[in-house]
Amino acid sequence: MDGFKKRTQRKKNKILEATLHLFSTYGIKNVPITKIASEANVSQVTIYNYFESKDNLIHETMVYFVEKEYQKFQDIIDSDIRFPEKIEQIIFNKTDDAAKINEELYHYLMSDFSSEGSYIDKVYQEKALPLFNQLIDEGKRTGFIHQDISTEAIMIYIHMFKDYMKKENVSDYILPLTEDILKLFFYGIMGKID
Repeated sequence: MDGFKKRTQRKKNKILEATLHLFSTYGIKNVPITKIASEANVSQVTIYNYFESKDNLIHETMVYFVEKEYQKFQDIIDSDIRFPEKIEQIIFNKTDDAAKINEELYHYLMSDFSSEGSYIDKVYQEKALPLFNQLIDEGKRTGFIHQDISTEAIMIYIHMFKDYMKKENVSDYILPLTEDILKLFFYGIMGKID
């Protein structure tokens, strides 16, 4: 990538980061382009030059957010920490993210996720599922996941949860339950056993 393209990408990322911060704090509808421009320290014209419209900026911000979340997940999976600590970090990160996100932004993400062929669904299918398989394999290899529980059964469980998340109005009440749901998935109803 040449110098001009690098500078352009840095400026776009700065705008996306500012937009994500503002959307997470105030919601989508309450954030005008002027506020984004001020936060990113760029002109409104620059935003329109890069993104053409607020709708495109919203979409690109969602893509940016999803890629950041995926990268955090991948970094945890690829790290050298023990399996239980990976699970703790996944739970902590998702709970922390859920606490920071504005409800309107969350609804927007869930609405996108529930439509087949959406960007989030594509990332889930192509990137997240292979990482889950990698995590499951590691858990089995290190003795933290029972060998007699098939990977297929675990993946069905994950798919059932994903399908449930796509139902209408689920996003209205599920955000505050993020930590409980993750603990239930990873530790079951018996709780964490050391």
